[in-house]
Amino acid sequence: MTQLTVEILGTGCKKCKQLEANAKEAIAHLNLEAEVLHITDPMKIAERGVMKTPALMVNGQPMSQGKVLTPEQIQPLLTAE
Repeated sequence: MTQLTVEILGTGCKKCKQLEANAKEAIAHLNLEAEVLHITDPMKIAERGVMKTPALMVNGQPMSQGKVLTPEQIQPLLTAE
């Protein structure tokens, strides 16, 4: 199984921090190994094509923009092939 890379994109606001916490909870619940990165640089966020934050990306693929997903909503996104 390949290593997961989970990116949280946002400037560090309360919602961004909550999405990061929820992603980490989902990863732990599924017992997965993943690198979790929090991207706060607006230029790097824009380079990824994200227009609304907070955003969640898994292995470079945008999964969510502009919402704080719950850990239960994030779990299937982490195991999708």
